[in-house]
Amino acid sequence: MDDWFPPALKLMTRAIEVGGIAIIVLGILGASLAVLWQVLHGRSGSDAFTLYRANVGRAILLGLEFLVAADIINTVAIEPTLQSLLILGGIVLIRTFLSFSLEVEIEGRWPWARHKSDEERPSNGTA
Repeated sequence: MDDWFPPALKLMTRAIEVGGIAIIVLGILGASLAVLWQVLHGRSGSDAFTLYRANVGRAILLGLEFLVAADIINTVAIEPTLQSLLILGGIVLIRTFLSFSLEVEIEGRWPWARHKSDEERPSNGTA
């Protein structure tokens, strides 16, 4: 491989990691400003809190996706060792569990319950 490729790949991986962290931080700041706006304009505290949790959860989920992508690139392209692969597996398992938990918190139901509620609604608009 060319001499420039490994350093460029490391730089790209770091940029993706920084992007994931920035998404999380900016998402939390944006959710905080949005909830403040909602409260100032008369929305109830519990509604604003529910909206805040959902927006923060979405920001964390998106940021985690970027961080997992950076870990995959790092493991596959930069350090392809058995130890780094095992560490990546552990990180992906933990982040998958976190993503699943956050999704349940955001949606307020289990993922398999979403299909049941869709089936309960009539498809042609009649009861």
